[in-house]
Amino acid sequence: MQTFSVHPVGVVSGGGEGPAQLRIDPAYRDGLRGLEGFGHAVAIWWAHEVDDPELRALTDAGRPYTRLDHDLGIFATRSPLRPNPLALTAIELAAVDADAGIVETPYLDAADGTPVLDLKPYTPSIDRIERPIVPAWCAHWPASAEASADFDWAPSSASNATRSAEVISS
Repeated sequence: MQTFSVHPVGVVSGGGEGPAQLRIDPAYRDGLRGLEGFGHAVAIWWAHEVDDPELRALTDAGRPYTRLDHDLGIFATRSPLRPNPLALTAIELAAVDADAGIVETPYLDAADGTPVLDLKPYTPSIDRIERPIVPAWCAHWPASAEASADFDWAPSSASNATRSAEVISS
């Protein structure tokens, strides 16, 4: 297999399912020009806290959701445990300061210190699917990120028996 090299363009400050700043390195700050006109962006980040050879070998995600009657493969989940721990989050752009290299967002599920690999503007003509098709086990989930904020996720997630939790704690 071919190997690729990626280099962070910045780091998360704050975050962990709350407000965050993406602090962009000086060498990449010019790349922020024009982003302030967008309301949302897609942040691509490296799930460095689970970057471990054993976790990268996982392909079975178990049954992380209560309505499942079968195991899921890792590519059917948004788990950070994957062959390459790449993660992405569509974020609201609360403020963009290109000169200071700061992007502020009210929500980012990446932890403080997480390497940011890239930012892309969210554009509905490319990123929005009007009628997405999802399996029955997750069809009751909210239809948008905005509605997800008020959704009670606890009944949808399996109790502490998920494969991810087992592997991380061992």
